[in-house]
Amino acid sequence: MNHFGKFLFVSVLVLILGGCSGYEKILKSSDYKIKYEAGLKYYYEKEDYVRAATIFDQIALVFRGTDQADTVYYLQAMSYFKQNDFILSGHYFRTFARTYGGSPFAEEAEFMGAYCYYLTSPRPELDQTNTIQAIQAFQLYLIKYPASERQEKVQAYFNELRDKLVEKSYISAKLYYDLSDYKASIVALNNSLLRFPESKYREEIMFMLVKSSYMLAYKSILSKKKDRFQEAIDEYYSFAAEFPESKYLKEAKRYYNLSTKYLGDDVLENEETEEI
Repeated sequence: MNHFGKFLFVSVLVLILGGCSGYEKILKSSDYKIKYEAGLKYYYEKEDYVRAATIFDQIALVFRGTDQADTVYYLQAMSYFKQNDFILSGHYFRTFARTYGGSPFAEEAEFMGAYCYYLTSPRPELDQTNTIQAIQAFQLYLIKYPASERQEKVQAYFNELRDKLVEKSYISAKLYYDLSDYKASIVALNNSLLRFPESKYREEIMFMLVKSSYMLAYKSILSKKKDRFQEAIDEYYSFAAEFPESKYLKEAKRYYNLSTKYLGDDVLENEETEEI
């Protein structure tokens, strides 16, 4: 390494150590006004959100009840949000919204608390607790701030989250169907339609109800076959009335024809039913 390189290395090292030293002094200081101003500087000027968050964590309790309290708590939440820690920042935002309802930051905090739930909502296959919490939080936000300029944005988030719940419901119900557990499938598919009557999967779900009802009847003991084949026929009528042009109609009609054959020709008393 030449002399210039050594000089440059030492200079950078001195600056780093000096910066660390200054920051460490701030953390150890008992002057909370200095810490407050340093927190603002790290957040706004240096955009060093890790150090800003650490400082705001130190002074939050001290500033509670003061004129600067809402600023400290709001920037504490924002510092964690800027680090992509949406769980902790969401907790701080929601606590802020409950505590400082009269603050200029209150509306922003209410929105951000819901938005953090939105950002932690997982893919449809997984547990949707955060999705439900996000929907509830956005609903509360719109109730509290009906004139908000974020209304369209919030509604878009709301629709996206609801679609995720619809897909989750569909996936869960279809799992029983795919496993040929037709009794459980019927319960789950009906629950899915009851909860989300306008589901984009409605046509497929109603077809699966036709097939599940037929297959359950086919696999039933003799004493239950008559009622269950009648249920399969009823499911077909509902499906055909709602989706007369469905791509599933031909197959659904086959289950209907078999069911009516078994009932009308007294096949149930004399021979095995036909398996699809």
